[in-house]
Amino acid sequence: MAFSESLASRIRDVLVRKRNIEEKKMFGCICFFLNGNALVGVWKDRLIARLGPEEGEAALREPYVREFDITGRAMRNWVAVEPEGAEDDGQLTNWIQRATDFVGTLPRKAGKSK
Repeated sequence: MAFSESLASRIRDVLVRKRNIEEKKMFGCICFFLNGNALVGVWKDRLIARLGPEEGEAALREPYVREFDITGRAMRNWVAVEPEGAEDDGQLTNWIQRATDFVGTLPRKAGKSK
């Protein structure tokens, strides 16, 4: 199954005014990067979001959220949000902001513009 183009489009709409955003298709999904660091993406029909250790643990207790695991081993600090957990624009924007709050604290990847 390819990733949800409609969810990817909704993410683009939220990120359109943010600086230093890139997107890349990889591993059967699409990922959006902030300052060269993975931020959010779409895997199949799910939103995936990179959260800090504390935020990630707390998010796992929320409805429609689980560990992001496509290989049999969960990706640390990442969560997968079922479609019902990001179906309206407010929910989606909230997840992207939570990911931005964490990823924005990471050092810029070398070679990425300011």
